[in-house]
Amino acid sequence: MIAIRVAAAELRRLTTGTLPKLAVLALVVVPSLYSGLYLFANDDPYGRLDQVPAALVVQDLGATTAGGEGHPAREVNYGDEVARRLLDGDGGFGWTRTSQTDAEAGIRSGRYDSALVIGPSFSEDLVSAGKFEPRQASLTLITNDANNYMATTIADTIVGKVRDAIAEEVGTEAATTFLRGFASIHTNLASGVEGAERLVKGADELVAGTKQAVTGTRELATGATEASNGTTRLRSGADELASGAGRLTAGASELSSGLGTLATRTRDLPDQTRRLADGAGRVAAGNEEVAAVGRRVAEVTGDVLRQLEEADAALRRRVQELVDDGVLTPAQGRDLIAVLDVARAPVQQAGRDVRQASNRLDKLSAGSGEVAAGAQRLADATPELVRGIDSARAGAGRLQEGAAQLDSGAGRLSTGVDSLASGTAQLATGADRLARGSVRLRDGSIRLRNGTAELRSGLREGLGKIPNPDARTERATARTIGNPVRVADDTLARAGNYGAGLAPFFMSLAAWIGAYVLFLLVKPLSPRPTAAGAAPWQTTFGGWIPAGLIGAVQVLVMFGLVKFALGIDVVHPVATVLLLLLASAAFVAAIQALNVWLGAVGQFLGLVLMLVQLVTAGGTFPWQTVPEPLRSFHQVLPMSYAVEGLRQTLYGGDGQTFTIDVAVLVGVLLVALAFTTWGARRQRTWTIKRLQPELVL
Repeated sequence: MIAIRVAAAELRRLTTGTLPKLAVLALVVVPSLYSGLYLFANDDPYGRLDQVPAALVVQDLGATTAGGEGHPAREVNYGDEVARRLLDGDGGFGWTRTSQTDAEAGIRSGRYDSALVIGPSFSEDLVSAGKFEPRQASLTLITNDANNYMATTIADTIVGKVRDAIAEEVGTEAATTFLRGFASIHTNLASGVEGAERLVKGADELVAGTKQAVTGTRELATGATEASNGTTRLRSGADELASGAGRLTAGASELSSGLGTLATRTRDLPDQTRRLADGAGRVAAGNEEVAAVGRRVAEVTGDVLRQLEEADAALRRRVQELVDDGVLTPAQGRDLIAVLDVARAPVQQAGRDVRQASNRLDKLSAGSGEVAAGAQRLADATPELVRGIDSARAGAGRLQEGAAQLDSGAGRLSTGVDSLASGTAQLATGADRLARGSVRLRDGSIRLRNGTAELRSGLREGLGKIPNPDARTERATARTIGNPVRVADDTLARAGNYGAGLAPFFMSLAAWIGAYVLFLLVKPLSPRPTAAGAAPWQTTFGGWIPAGLIGAVQVLVMFGLVKFALGIDVVHPVATVLLLLLASAAFVAAIQALNVWLGAVGQFLGLVLMLVQLVTAGGTFPWQTVPEPLRSFHQVLPMSYAVEGLRQTLYGGDGQTFTIDVAVLVGVLLVALAFTTWGARRQRTWTIKRLQPELVL
């Protein structure tokens, strides 16, 4: 195959003679020298910071902490604690305790890279918060960027860690004091809750007593009101009694006088009633005789009326027969009957009058009989009536005397009842005020009871919210408050040290440098197959294969040096080797294309691209920190993807990201070979510019 023969011929050309072989060997080890030396020098610089000289100035005078219940005050000197922590090897730098004058002189001369000054009030400021006189403590860091800028940056980090450690210790102690204060508050509040319990019980008893008092005073007020109303009615009755007694006295006097007159006038009454009884008897006998005559007249009248009725009925039948026979017309029949009715009416009325007169005579006879009987009874009772009137007259005299005595007593009773009514009215008014006051007292006691219950509930709730930790919990809580945040280092992929973190960048950069220096010896395209009319792709591969093989040896040697000589751990060694081979092949193809198209200018442009990718590949700082317009080059230049892919294989990162990086590098390889093939096709035609190039390296 033409491409292989061309490549073999180029390799023979490069390895013919001792110096060419040494030159090829030098080309092979250039990437290893670059990456190996840099990674070896930066293997673990943070682990050797104790070789960096730094001055420590301690002027702290110490302080006394604020004591409290259960924890007495104590003497502290946080400046000495900081010094012990730094001098024991935890401070990073190689610290030397000295004076401030020596420290400043050493910083200026370069004998010290930095100096930390702890002022005289450092401890006093730290404990000031516990005394409620808070002042912020300060550490003074003296640096000189003229000595080393990175030393200044690292010193800032170390002092920040020292500050965090002191803040944690002081914060833990302050939190301990704070929690102990809570414990004291909890104890006192518990006593307050017990007192509130007793207060609530007392208030309950007070409410019960006031309720009984309200009931009693209401009953008293009701009774007093009823008594007042009763005395009012009694006073009215007494007044009526006095008035009635007066009237009784007057009436008794009049009765006695009247009975005397009656007795005088009724002495002749028995004889008179006897004569009246005799006359009434005779009248009754005469009336009976008249009544008997009236009854006989009524009987005769009744017989006449019956006969008249029968004649009337017969006459009516006859008239109807005459009408039926046609002797009389119906109108004449009716007129005749009407005449009969008119003639019969007076007779019937006379019959009724006779019967009514007979009935009245019967009643008169009966009444006169009763009058005669009554007159007889009156005549029989009159003597006894006269004797009764005499007795009544004697009793009326005695009644008059008793009524006079009653009138006098009723007057005295009315006066006493008036006094009683006034007193009971005052009693009712006072009892009513007492009842209203007891109601207010009861309402007030209920509010007091509710208030004390709310106080008790509030104290209980507050007691439940106030922490009262045991000693172990108190220490753990204080430590958590002093250092509330713990950073969990949960990394998906980890570099072993600083050198391992830089390895993807410097290995990629070394691969580009190796590809770049190859074309100082290797020809991008051999002119023979081009002149012989070989296919452009064969010419392209004939020039790419020798450089690609040497580039492959470069990265293999570099990988062996990095992994085995420098001891950098590789999570996926096979994938790392394959990615390095792909990156080297792509870089070789890219620089080959630049040389084919631009000649010496293309070779120089390869150096420029190396410098650009040095800052855009994101090998040290994240590529997002690179300013525009350089940031845009990160997306289009191949070294960015080589660095990113090596991070995935060295540290065990994301497989999807690795796949994308491989795809981009394969694309760069194919595009570069395609451009080289296109350039090889153009080189079939010789031009004046090719025969006499403007610049030759």
